[in-house]
Amino acid sequence: MNEFVYCQRLFYYEFVEGVFVESVDTLRGGAIHQRVDSGNGALPAAKKKSKAEKTTTEDQPAANGDASTIEPEAQDTEPETIHSRSVQMGSERLGIVAKMDLVEVRAGLATGADDSPGDLFAALEVCPVDYKAGAPKEGEEANELWDTDKMQLGLQALILRDNGYTCNEGVIYYRATKQRVRLPITPELENWILQNIADAKRVIAAPIPAPLVHSPKCVRCSLAPVCLPDETRMLAQTTMKVDVSVDGKTSESPQPNGEAPRRLIAARDDTRPLYLNTPGYRVGCKDEVLTIKDKDKLIEEVRMRDVSHVALFGNVQISTQAIQSLCEQEVPVTYFSMGGWFYGITRGHALKNVFLRMEQFRLARDEATCLSLARQFVHGKIRNHRTLLMRNHLEPPEVVIGKLKRASEDALSANSIEELLGIEGAAASQYFQQLGGMVKVEDDLPGLGLPVENTKQRTFNFNFNNRNRRPPTDPVNAMLSLAYSMLAKDCTLAALAVGFDPYLGFYHQPRFGRPALGLDLMEEFRPLIAESTVLSCINNRVVTDKDFVKAGQAVNLTAPGRKRFFQTYEQRMSSLITHPLFDYKVSYRRALELQARLLAKTLTGEIAEYIPLMTR
Repeated sequence: MNEFVYCQRLFYYEFVEGVFVESVDTLRGGAIHQRVDSGNGALPAAKKKSKAEKTTTEDQPAANGDASTIEPEAQDTEPETIHSRSVQMGSERLGIVAKMDLVEVRAGLATGADDSPGDLFAALEVCPVDYKAGAPKEGEEANELWDTDKMQLGLQALILRDNGYTCNEGVIYYRATKQRVRLPITPELENWILQNIADAKRVIAAPIPAPLVHSPKCVRCSLAPVCLPDETRMLAQTTMKVDVSVDGKTSESPQPNGEAPRRLIAARDDTRPLYLNTPGYRVGCKDEVLTIKDKDKLIEEVRMRDVSHVALFGNVQISTQAIQSLCEQEVPVTYFSMGGWFYGITRGHALKNVFLRMEQFRLARDEATCLSLARQFVHGKIRNHRTLLMRNHLEPPEVVIGKLKRASEDALSANSIEELLGIEGAAASQYFQQLGGMVKVEDDLPGLGLPVENTKQRTFNFNFNNRNRRPPTDPVNAMLSLAYSMLAKDCTLAALAVGFDPYLGFYHQPRFGRPALGLDLMEEFRPLIAESTVLSCINNRVVTDKDFVKAGQAVNLTAPGRKRFFQTYEQRMSSLITHPLFDYKVSYRRALELQARLLAKTLTGEIAEYIPLMTR
């Protein structure tokens, strides 16, 4: 309810969809509350005590109270005050549960009929005390409570009343200014709280509330990367078409009106993936640290908190304890064959939201929705293929460039998935016929200092004639297959992070064991990430002919070559681009998640149309 008063959209994400993201503020608040949360939650009974019970009651403060750990700001209170920390209590009338930082229990001085002092334990009065890291609101006469704090503290007081206690006020202790600000519990406050509870119940049963408009609250909100307030509002108002192509010709790509969105997200992630591809390695764990061993020899130790996901290739073993710990930390484990085939994934249960998946399953049966999304996936892929050719081909063939432009336009007007498959296949054929022109032969790169014999024809070369797979029969196709497999893994992880079922797609049809939605999201990123990684490895001599082995018709990278390939791939994923729609810098890894979230907002109706990421 605190968050409902702050932002109804934030309340919906956290309470209805179960989404929570840590930030500097939430982690700092958790650390500050460690002492408060250490209490056992015991609270004296609410019933009034008779004189006959006085002797027994006088012994209870030592048992139920926590006098040895009284907070510094409470040391000047009356001696008879009992402090109960971490008290959890609920109200059936309100339908609310609260966990209270501290409850001060005072022995009220009731008076008799002759105005003489009565029994000290005839009435128990309680006062909830909540701790906040910030400062109070500056009022005209004195410091005041923020509305969010009024809601939280007022609810605690009403819950205590519903459980039989006398509660006339509450206190917020602001650590920044080291002061206690009191809140009287008045009928007006109670009516305001009840009205907000009724409003919250209506929000729970309705679609997600609209994002705030350029609000300063979004800047410090930990869920801003999930909510995307400015981006959602901007795309919801898409009304015009502009050119985003390289050659300056007219394009049919949508561009939103309105102010550019604020950059409310981090450009990079502190965590990094862990790739293990040496046969015989064993992964264990000790105190949230992954240990990688070769037999009994320790190879490496990696903290789980520094890892975004663990990718295992071939015969690499991982212990049950390590899998359990990684699941608790929400670090996915992905499994590949030694050749790079993506087998599957293991992850925890942190994402409990089913509403997006309900929409996904409902709309996946709607042919019009599937066709509309598939058009955009294929349109984005062909446009990015065209851009890659124009950037990297030694002499871009105008005929092919024109055919790809027409194919991207035809994709937007395809009448069926089958027609779209034909358009995509023809465009891919045109593109791969020209891929060899983007591979730089050694004569074009003087000064590398290569021995003379290395410039001659080798057992393996990087000549590319056509795309082949299962198995790939040349080095370029081997790297393309591996890059596509890794990209499929990252798109699957992005789909899972947003709340999708990655195995139900809109363009790729469901098939046993195939992450169809991951492949849908992957289409527009194939040239931007996978093929660009392969070209970088070849043209920058990251891999050479010595990094490949042949088994029958299949060609694969060696372990050292694969390691360098992984490094180049991750460098590409971490490289920054200026987002063509939002005009702020993001990494390709963040761009993957952004596209998945935009797809989710399209399915839930927050934005009208999915827009693929197309670089200029």
